[in-house]
Amino acid sequence: MQSITTFKDEAEAYAQIEAAGYYVLKSDFPALKNDFHWHDFDSLIYITSGELNVTEHKSGKTVTCGPGSKIIGKAGIAHSEESEGYSAILGLAVDPRSLTQPVDKPLPEPL
Repeated sequence: MQSITTFKDEAEAYAQIEAAGYYVLKSDFPALKNDFHWHDFDSLIYITSGELNVTEHKSGKTVTCGPGSKIIGKAGIAHSEESEGYSAILGLAVDPRSLTQPVDKPLPEPL
């Protein structure tokens, strides 16, 4: 499962992203419900408003992340997301301009 912790405020989020040497993005995300997928990069996600439900593929466990939640995303972990909309500060381990497409990598087809 992705690691879930907490953070105090936006200043702490920005400081942690900088300390990790990650690229920072601040964004508002519309309502979404996606299929299981994975990413080829590590990330830090700081929820500043709304809620994001994250379900891990392997365990089937769902965690609801609201304001003050920090998600430590590891590359290769298959998960899905559902939200009515949320805002977050993101820390990406790779330059956002170099992200491979699609960003949400589909799970391999079963044989």
